[in-house]
Amino acid sequence: MAFLYKANLVRGAEWARLFAERAPDLPFRLWPDIGDPTEVRYLVAWQPPDDIAKTFPNLELVFSVGAGVDQFDITKLPPHVPLVRMMEPGITERMVEYASMSVLALHRDLVQFIAQQRDQVWRELPATYTSERRIGVMGLGLLGQAVLERLKSFGFQLLGWNRSPRRIEGVTCYAGADALPDFLAQTDILVCLLPLTPETRGILDAKLFARLPRGARLLNVGRGGHLVEADLIAALDGGVLSAAVLDVAEPEPLPAGHPFWSHPRILLTPHIASTTKPETAVEYVLDTIARHRRGEALPGRVDRERGY
Repeated sequence: MAFLYKANLVRGAEWARLFAERAPDLPFRLWPDIGDPTEVRYLVAWQPPDDIAKTFPNLELVFSVGAGVDQFDITKLPPHVPLVRMMEPGITERMVEYASMSVLALHRDLVQFIAQQRDQVWRELPATYTSERRIGVMGLGLLGQAVLERLKSFGFQLLGWNRSPRRIEGVTCYAGADALPDFLAQTDILVCLLPLTPETRGILDAKLFARLPRGARLLNVGRGGHLVEADLIAALDGGVLSAAVLDVAEPEPLPAGHPFWSHPRILLTPHIASTTKPETAVEYVLDTIARHRRGEALPGRVDRERGY
């Protein structure tokens, strides 16, 4: 019986140390040193190996090293092998930090001021108070709700949209496709925290941007596949949107010469909004393995039909 880690190698070394301390009886293997593949029972990965079922015939559990699982082709996993999203608290804490920073940057026109600095322009922009700014979060799962809870402290007007109904104190919530236009019409800064599914791929497009108040701002911390890139460029160049902060792209990393690198109204970061903290991630994984061995329900287990 062995545990295999296939993700960031620097953090993998820390995982190895923590496993040696907390689970010395469970052999830990760091990709590509997989040893005897028939001994691998548990796998944590960002990009999963090819032919998982054939390579690891005795696999019992697969973990995503992140909160998302769209990088997995669920059809290639045997039906009896659960896929589990990472739900350790470090992911939530880091996302709340990044989303708060980005919303405040968009609210205080930081993207425009960075562009002005490049051009050596000293010019004030009209001020808007937080009580006058409406923040709309798409995706009201664990991360979306945590972000909204933190944003309450700044005094923004808060809205949320989700496929299924949610009730969140202090947040005006909308649900379903029919309610999306009303949600968008009242959103000055749009935060995308949706899971990437066939239904949400390309949802951030020209049609959606046109439903926002003119000059709205965008924060995408979901997935690059949510965004139609050409539509964002057109919306920024045409004044439909005034600024965007992007932490995700498709592909990653973006190729040299891509327009996002140099666009004056885009602030780009390399998918660093939320990362796992090894100490709490290992604790979560070991707890989930113990639950699995006892036959208990698994927190973070992915619904194969919904894809998240």
